[in-house]
Amino acid sequence: MRIILFSCKPYDTESFASAEMPAAWHVQMQEARLSAETAALAEGYDVVCAFINDDLSAPVLERLAAGGTRLIALRSAGFNHVDLHAASQLGMPVVRVPAYSPYAVAEHAVALIMTLNRRTHRAFNRTREGDFSLHGLTGFDLHGKTVGIIGCGKIGLSLARIMRGFGCSVLLYDPYPVRGLSELGARQVTLEILISSSDIMSLHCPLTEGTHHLINAERLAQMKTGAMLINTGRGALIDTVAVISALKSGQLGYLGLDVYEEEADVFFEDYSDRPLQDDVLARLLTFPNVILTAHQAFLTREALSGIAQTTLDNIEAWAKGTPINQVEPCA
Repeated sequence: MRIILFSCKPYDTESFASAEMPAAWHVQMQEARLSAETAALAEGYDVVCAFINDDLSAPVLERLAAGGTRLIALRSAGFNHVDLHAASQLGMPVVRVPAYSPYAVAEHAVALIMTLNRRTHRAFNRTREGDFSLHGLTGFDLHGKTVGIIGCGKIGLSLARIMRGFGCSVLLYDPYPVRGLSELGARQVTLEILISSSDIMSLHCPLTEGTHHLINAERLAQMKTGAMLINTGRGALIDTVAVISALKSGQLGYLGLDVYEEEADVFFEDYSDRPLQDDVLARLLTFPNVILTAHQAFLTREALSGIAQTTLDNIEAWAKGTPINQVEPCA
């Protein structure tokens, strides 16, 4: 079995080297992103293992199929970057990692909340420069605040448990009934009630046609003035231009992002010695009440280990003719 990993970073190399796999398998680590230009690198490989910002559009899939690729193994839960209909027509199954460590992403959401609230990033920079003043660093007690969580999979429910531990009231929105509400001490409500009632709102839903720009100008206007918005899900859940307008007006008080709508051309690379070409992203970074991390919520040892092992288990199951975690195109 010949497997090639695109968008491979040192932490991927370490986690896959530590995972269990048949000795006969050959795994090639490729730092380049998968695109129409780099698809030729996969020629002769049975399996292409891709990450979230790799291009898996129909033209790329066609090139991979022509080069002998028979399986797309995603190192992610999300699959909105894959043309599933094209993959199906090419007879190329797509498998994913539906869950790894929900705690990794939930805990990162909490890190964004705490940093924005207590302004620890600003305090850190000040004290390193000898400024020990406290002006502009006033936060608020999380205890007693209302946290709204959109998307109640494993990550969303992990965050709910953490925020209940802070003494917060937790509201949940999901199109499907949420089990164990009494145990969680949370309430499932409509999206409208959640948006208008939350002091802090956190997004943990998948990106679909129905959730694209879920948070837009209209819904931002429905939020409490000065509320906090956190997104560790998918960048396109938020209309970034509308969010910038809400930040400028003061309607939105805090913004914490680990994802960005146009992140594919920026995230996971070092642009520190070059001008930032994305004007919208550059504008976001000018706000003192915005924190943006470069899609690192998944980046824990436990999560990386889980991603690597599940990916290899998916490949092995497919090779044996008993595929698991396969993604099917919608009708």
